Amino acid sequence: MKRIIFIFLTVLLSATAGAQNWQAEFGAGISGYSGDLTQKVIQIRSIGPSGFFNLKYQFHPQILFRTGISWGNIGANDKNNKDSLLKRRNLSFKSNVYEFNIGLEVNLIDPIEPFEVKTLPYIFGGFGLFHFDPYAFDNSGKKVFLKPLSTEGQGLREYPSRKPYKLTQLCIPFGAGVKMKISDKTESGFEILFRKTFTDYLDDVSTRYVDYNILKDQKGEKAVEMAFRSITPAGVPLEPVTDDIRGNPSKKDLYYTIGFKLTVKLGKQKKKSTTAETSTTQQ
Repeated sequence: MKRIIFIFLTVLLSATAGAQNWQAEFGAGISGYSGDLTQKVIQIRSIGPSGFFNLKYQFHPQILFRTGISWGNIGANDKNNKDSLLKRRNLSFKSNVYEFNIGLEVNLIDPIEPFEVKTLPYIFGGFGLFHFDPYAFDNSGKKVFLKPLSTEGQGLREYPSRKPYKLTQLCIPFGAGVKMKISDKTESGFEILFRKTFTDYLDDVSTRYVDYNILKDQKGEKAVEMAFRSITPAGVPLEPVTDDIRGNPSKKDLYYTIGFKLTVKLGKQKKKSTTAETSTTQQ
């Protein structure tokens, strides 16, 4: 991920040297996730902050090449779910998500025909690389990273089909937005961007509970504390049940960002020609 950021900064510096068609934009907003710990795609109680920076090159009036980096803090808590079984499961997580993406931004309206428009809807699609690292808080309130604990038996010999998940993975970002002209060099905008992922472990939850004793013997007390957190409605801890349902492996997790942005066109802009300037006399 550090190498990718270095390449991104190198491209940025070279772009500013000849910036006729280049644009830089930055923005901030909210981020969230949809997975085993949420009941809706966008769950208000599970949102966190986000920020991003993009570099764009306009090679066609309606099409821009775009590359960017972003950060978001995602999370969810069963206490915020309405389903009583999910509340009883009592799992939670948080994770910072760092992303590098590349793709195309396509204006849905020609910005110069039949007259120059000041509000442009657009769509975006591409590919990305993201890094995450889920964590939760133990019974004493201490932050604990979950992957090393193998909470669902990942990497344990008794569960050969449950492989350790990678913290850096590919994603497919896609979404839409609208941008509004402020001046010849600046635009404001609003954007919703979803990321399709190929993992079910953004939240460290995917399948069934492992055997309590196996996990305790191989990973220790902290692992079983973070894996088995079920409680009664009165808050009394429940006895762990081996192979009981913990998550749904049939659906992959996704995350998203929603935010406002400011775009600045780099370099000197070409002056617009007028009808009077383009017309010449033959005298």
